[in-house]
Amino acid sequence: MKRRLFNYLLPGLITLSLVGCNQQDTSQLNFEKTAYEPTILSNAVENSRTKYNQPLPKLEDLHLNTKKVTLGNRLYHDTRLSGNGKLMCASCHGLSIGGDDNMPVALGIDGQKGPINAPTVLNSGFNFKQFWDGRARNLRNQAEGPVANPIEMGAKWENVVPRIQAVNKYQQWFKEIYPQEGITKFTITDAIAEFERSLITPAPIDAYLHGDDNALTTSQKAGYKLFQSYGCVACHQGVNFGSNMMQKFGALKAYFSDKDETTVDKGLYNITKKAAHKNVFKVPTLRNIELTAPYFHNAGAKTLDEAINVMGLNQLGRQIPDEDRTKIASFLTALTGTLDVKPLPAPKDGE
Repeated sequence: MKRRLFNYLLPGLITLSLVGCNQQDTSQLNFEKTAYEPTILSNAVENSRTKYNQPLPKLEDLHLNTKKVTLGNRLYHDTRLSGNGKLMCASCHGLSIGGDDNMPVALGIDGQKGPINAPTVLNSGFNFKQFWDGRARNLRNQAEGPVANPIEMGAKWENVVPRIQAVNKYQQWFKEIYPQEGITKFTITDAIAEFERSLITPAPIDAYLHGDDNALTTSQKAGYKLFQSYGCVACHQGVNFGSNMMQKFGALKAYFSDKDETTVDKGLYNITKKAAHKNVFKVPTLRNIELTAPYFHNAGAKTLDEAINVMGLNQLGRQIPDEDRTKIASFLTALTGTLDVKPLPAPKDGE
């Protein structure tokens, strides 16, 4: 009887504890609410299925500037933003492979290895912050970083801006879209951010959340129930099934050894230098998780089953049985969506 009561209360207890952790951790960093967030919440389907998670809005409901989206698409695929003229945003965030690079860590300029697993760019407009440690408050702010990072794209903005300014077509497009500002670091990253906001991937789960009982298989439905009953939704909540709070990796069982502590990225601690923030990271989105292995900031899990097992032990304090992990993994495939975006090439020199 006590065991059954504990299992019943666990998700609620986890939710309360994580909400408290979220409030403490996120107070260290300011962040801006996205302009379309109220639209998402007000358009959510009101039924029991949307208690923890909500469906993606339609692209037209985001009210994006289509000219900025098109410009940002070209800039996203322009190697002029890198120091050696060989890398682009899509080099580490490929749109056709889940929005990341499917590698343990990203390879930057001259083959340098980054310190952390590249997160997906798909649906990133719904993240409450950007980067694993939450240091960027929005997509435009995030877009500034990799370009100037010496082991990522390895460029300098004072060199990138003139390269973009020298292209006739860019001069024309920026004059039309940003008549007052022209071509600057701000307007370049603003256009890229607008493009990234358009990268939404409607999936079977969205149809199900809208009330379509046939959108999920029997196994996926069972997995979703387990996903909720085990308490996974305490962190992986909202429209993005995550990415709306910071959380300690190893909340109920230490994930890192003392040896690991000296070698891995420490998350929010990198910013605040508070001991309590060691190994506190932004909870990642689970959308398209089927496509983005290996998993976690340190690429510590190669398969969905392994990732679910680690999460059960370290975040929930429970050993999830094989059969239940299989059903949860089946549910997670229902979050794999479709991207209706065609990559646009950057203009050539002289155009």
